[in-house]
Amino acid sequence: MELRFLRDTDKREVDFVVLKEGAPQFAVECKIGEKNVNPAIFYFKERTAIPDFYQVHQGTRDYIKNGVRILPIETFCKELKLH
Repeated sequence: MELRFLRDTDKREVDFVVLKEGAPQFAVECKIGEKNVNPAIFYFKERTAIPDFYQVHQGTRDYIKNGVRILPIETFCKELKLH
């Protein structure tokens, strides 16, 4: 397993991408609030082969916007069996 960040020459970025045997598994953006979704996450979703994108936050809302799941950090960790 590898952990990398994702950034392009225009400085759009997503906090990290998890890779397994060199292949991207999912990308994660971390935010305090649950309302504002990082526009870069949609940009990279449309232009990369990364299968899943998440934005985790400290709030309570769990929803999907344009194919990106926005969810509480606690839910994210439970689903990864980290909590």
